[in-house]
Amino acid sequence: MRITELFEQGEFVISAEVGPPKGTNIDHLVEEAKTYLNNVTAVNVTDNQSSVMRLGSLATCKVLKDEGMNPIFQMTCRDRNRIALQSDLLSAAMLGIDNLLLLTGDHTKLGDHPQAKPVFDLDSVSLIYTAKRLEEGYDLAGNELVGEPPKFAKGAVVSPCSDSVDVQLAKMERKVAAGADFFQTQAVYEPEKFIEFMEKAKQFGKPVQLGIVIPKSVGMCRYMNANVAGIHIPEEMINELKADKEKTKAGITGVEIAARLIRECKPYCQGVHIMAMGWESKVPDILKLAGVI
Repeated sequence: MRITELFEQGEFVISAEVGPPKGTNIDHLVEEAKTYLNNVTAVNVTDNQSSVMRLGSLATCKVLKDEGMNPIFQMTCRDRNRIALQSDLLSAAMLGIDNLLLLTGDHTKLGDHPQAKPVFDLDSVSLIYTAKRLEEGYDLAGNELVGEPPKFAKGAVVSPCSDSVDVQLAKMERKVAAGADFFQTQAVYEPEKFIEFMEKAKQFGKPVQLGIVIPKSVGMCRYMNANVAGIHIPEEMINELKADKEKTKAGITGVEIAARLIRECKPYCQGVHIMAMGWESKVPDILKLAGVI
């Protein structure tokens, strides 16, 4: 099911993210998804996240769909040219995978194959337009598709807590113009910035899912503050993680913080997207504590 239909019905859409392994056995991933993500609407499948070579997103999406889940096919522009990207979009449609999250992608120098040649034939905006063009029955070269064209829910990403709010709004506007149907945000740790951004983003009339990354440790927070653009974890939140080391190690503090962020931001968004990063078992507790299930 396209999640845009749920947004249109006024449903608060909950999604979570999984990362395929570096190998072909995904039994563990499937079991965790079935066990811990059974209360989410859709499951994002990352595409060689952080430029680390892994099992493909499309194949993983197909397995999850066959297991009764609703996958969101993440696609980056880093590894494929426009021919391959269009081909994979058509392949997804043929397999009944109609939810997309379209990204530019991290540079190859950041991953485990730094010598790999990056492609970036398209960027996220032009990839969104590409999916829209296929929906219209044509490829990027203007050639007509055979048969009924695909129909997608085309997702994009925005960073609402970036220091350059006007830049993010301009990027969002370009993505909407290209055909984006919904947005998932970069991780949010500053509700006041998110709320301010959302007040300005209402002009675009597109549903937005709040992005949540569970803060696991002080070290993780320090790393994200130093290395991840558009994210700032406030010192008082880091002090929460310092306060009770055993509670933090057990994940309780991270769950409490994530749930609090959802509660504070829920009135201003149309859904939440949880990036558990290996802590999928914490997702049910977060959703219950946040009061969204």
